[in-house]
Amino acid sequence: MKYTLTILSTLLLITMPALRAAQPFIEKEDLFTVGEDPAYNIYHIPGIVVTAKGTVLAWCEARKRSSGVTDWDDIRILLRRSTDDGKTWSPPKSIADVPGPKTKNPTALTSKNVDPNDVTYNNPVLIADKDGTIHMLFCLEYMRAFYQRSDDDGVSWSQPTDITSAFEGFKKKDYDWKVLATGPNHSIQLKTGRLVVPVWLSLGTGSNGGHHPSVSATIYSDDSGKSWHAGDIAVPSNTEWIDPNETVAVELSDGHVMLNVRNESKAHRRIVTTSADGATGWSTPKFDNALLEPVCMGGIVRYAFSGQNLILFSNPDNLDKANGKPEPGKNRDRKNVSVKISRDEGHTWPVSKSIEPGPSMYSDLAVTHAGTILCFYGRSGENQEMTSLAGMTGGRLTLARFNLDWLTAP
Repeated sequence: MKYTLTILSTLLLITMPALRAAQPFIEKEDLFTVGEDPAYNIYHIPGIVVTAKGTVLAWCEARKRSSGVTDWDDIRILLRRSTDDGKTWSPPKSIADVPGPKTKNPTALTSKNVDPNDVTYNNPVLIADKDGTIHMLFCLEYMRAFYQRSDDDGVSWSQPTDITSAFEGFKKKDYDWKVLATGPNHSIQLKTGRLVVPVWLSLGTGSNGGHHPSVSATIYSDDSGKSWHAGDIAVPSNTEWIDPNETVAVELSDGHVMLNVRNESKAHRRIVTTSADGATGWSTPKFDNALLEPVCMGGIVRYAFSGQNLILFSNPDNLDKANGKPEPGKNRDRKNVSVKISRDEGHTWPVSKSIEPGPSMYSDLAVTHAGTILCFYGRSGENQEMTSLAGMTGGRLTLARFNLDWLTAP
């Protein structure tokens, strides 16, 4: 009997690790594809978040490109919902509508081929509140900012409230912006309950449709989105930190907020800075040598599941692996969207794995209640016109679903 138990115990010890170990997997599905809806010929600026109830919300800017200046063209914000861990999805639905007449940003009209009749909704940001509320911010004509909320996991939304007055705080701090933008991407609620949203602001005197020169900052709310306030400028623009703009945020384990900032600096690296409250007293910005910057939005999210407490980061990684530098002459190529892991609160990124080796662009990250990692990103499709736009946008927005075992497997 003892001998039999010993054999059974040995077999159990041998097989238990195999039973516990999850099988690595990755699945991909296109959520928005050029050509499926004749109303839009560009899908760009993907965002994704998981609600307190476990619903996955994925959104984007749907653009009707009529002039070639896509940032100022006719743009709507579309949302899709999934209630089964991102496996199946509802049809796209437009979720931002400001009633009344619209006025084009005067800065836009200084660019060539801008149609003053086009209506530009831009830079959507969603926050999943721990109480179940979904907070949403978006902009109109890069000139006005709005807030709305959903109490039913994104099925319906409140009427938008104009919160542009919050940005007047930056003008009082001697930054006379002409162009404003929230996010884009999802943003965060701190343990304290504070809502923090990265923003970027431009004087509107430079190139790229008035998007330069720019600085990065945050706005915040301490009353569940009822009122919003301007924080300090987190990353100014100077000869070292050139045009910081689209920024993502994560709360660190000690309660500080870390911003990870897109920029056009000669270092070709992401900029990081931290604050104790997500709004003021930002640390001196520094370049993260492990995170290449091809001048493209990235994604960041905390992975806290099954005893793991990690930070994940995604963006196009076009690093020349042979010499550790950007590929010569291709510093801005948007390709090889990859996901990296930090086990020490963003100090190092020892793990990196490619999601899409070919042309691939903006991305955002989320983690479901089952521990599935979601990377929602742009990539090239069969549409040659989209692929030829200097790699800036692709023909589709794709959701990659995978687990940590796949991400960490050799």
